[in-house]
Amino acid sequence: MACAVPSTAEALTLSDTTTLKPQPERLYGRQRGHPLRARQQRLLDMALPRLRLTEERAHDPRAVFGGDTADIWLEIGFGGGEHALGQSEANPTVGYIASEVFENGLCSLLSRLVLEGEEERAVPPAHFRIWPDDARQLLKALPDGALGRVYLMFPDPWPKARHAKRRFVHPENIREIARVLRPGGIWRIASDHPVYQDWVTEVMGAQDLFDMAEPARGERPEGWSPTRYEAKAWREGRTPFYWTFTRREF
Repeated sequence: MACAVPSTAEALTLSDTTTLKPQPERLYGRQRGHPLRARQQRLLDMALPRLRLTEERAHDPRAVFGGDTADIWLEIGFGGGEHALGQSEANPTVGYIASEVFENGLCSLLSRLVLEGEEERAVPPAHFRIWPDDARQLLKALPDGALGRVYLMFPDPWPKARHAKRRFVHPENIREIARVLRPGGIWRIASDHPVYQDWVTEVMGAQDLFDMAEPARGERPEGWSPTRYEAKAWREGRTPFYWTFTRREF
């Protein structure tokens, strides 16, 4: 999720990487924005349970999507759901898991998947499931090498130095992503925030689990889907970076 660029005094210095604290177990950030309308509440109460990936089933995700599934991909923090739906529709044989805790974002995606009046009878798409909880818990539940691709699109940058441990690109999470990705699997990250761009460069440059290439700058690479946060970045004069990290073979 994009946010305003911090002042110089608030920006993280790269030397803070060397003293990065362990991530807290609690989940930070908003889980609800404006009050939910009646339709949104029905989507959460009636439709979401049918589309939800449970922790029990996350231990065997291929059984969820069926034997004809070519691959399984995960998006962490899907925002309004535009990118998740775009990638799922462009890759119909892929089992797609979309993770988000922000209720208004969940409603935005559910409203695209479920017709009004069908909330109580919603049939989940064959190759799409939602994880409405902390993505770190899902990563812990997934088996080794379960995924072929992971997306982290415009995450909350937590720009103040004292909040660095809250950023998703963190050594603890990097290890979990590497574990659930098969060798050769792809981790795509996008950010428009200068602090987070420097952070990804520093933290990913210090690890040895992924091959790291120079990010694409400004122009979205072919095969990436648009998001509302990307559009906002362009409107406000910020340049998005798009990284592709490849899981090394060991």
